[in-house]
Amino acid sequence: MDSGPYPARRHTRSTIQPTGSDAGRAGLQDADPDPPSAADRADFAGDLDETALDERESVIRGVLKRAANPPDYLDAPDAERGVAAAALVVAQHPAGQPACPNYGPSELLPEFPADLRTLAVDALDHVVAELSELAELWGEAPDGPKWRQDITRLRDVLDPPLPPQEEALFDI
Repeated sequence: MDSGPYPARRHTRSTIQPTGSDAGRAGLQDADPDPPSAADRADFAGDLDETALDERESVIRGVLKRAANPPDYLDAPDAERGVAAAALVVAQHPAGQPACPNYGPSELLPEFPADLRTLAVDALDHVVAELSELAELWGEAPDGPKWRQDITRLRDVLDPPLPPQEEALFDI
């Protein structure tokens, strides 16, 4: 089963504990070297299913805002939920793929306003940034490069890269 922009994971959880010399940021001491699992996506989807239809957009907006505007360091749970929320925004884009039926919400989602696309791009940018715990965890995982490609694929649906210009517009 494809886990999308999330790694496959064994059943143990990583433990994240602050280290004495690292003020302001948690150091990683992993019992399991793999980052978080698809179960986290299912938990997020379950939370959405339990939310009233007219409140689901605001839940997704709040999750994206937390991932897009971390105070300093983006913790893994906020990053994971940010990726899951961004994937739901991508699923509604004409060029996007539907949300995974195994890990996506089973209840209907409202049509999202266009401004959520920009917020989702910002969230994805922070998820892969240097000050992201999830990016750090994936940087240590064997499938880290694939994860980054998956995040880039999601981002490119919402904000496609400009194609290379073949001819100069003017001579220098």
